[in-house]
Amino acid sequence: MAMNHETEAEEKSWQDYANCLGVDPDLFFPERGASTREAKEVCRGCVVREDCLEYALQNGEKFGIWGGMSERERRRIRRQRALARTAAAAQASNVTA
Repeated sequence: MAMNHETEAEEKSWQDYANCLGVDPDLFFPERGASTREAKEVCRGCVVREDCLEYALQNGEKFGIWGGMSERERRRIRRQRALARTAAAAQASNVTA
C-alpha cells in the first residue's frame, strides 16, 4: 500500500499544488487594461509560484498571469535572460579567441 502512495505522489505535478487550482481561470486572463491585482493575490503565497513562472517562460505563454507576473513582466524577464545569454556567449568567445 505504501508503494502505491509513493507512486501517486511521484505522478503529481507542480500544478496539483497551485493556489489557483479550482479558481475561475478567467481571473488569470483579464481583459486588456483590467486589474491583475486579484490574480496576483492568489499567486502571492503559492508554493509553486516559481515553477509556474518558469513554465510560462519556457513555453512562451504570452497571455495571462503566470507565477504572479503579467505578460509585460514576463517579457522583461525573457529580455533580461536573452541579454545575459548574449553577454555570456560574447565572453566565452573572447576567452577562446
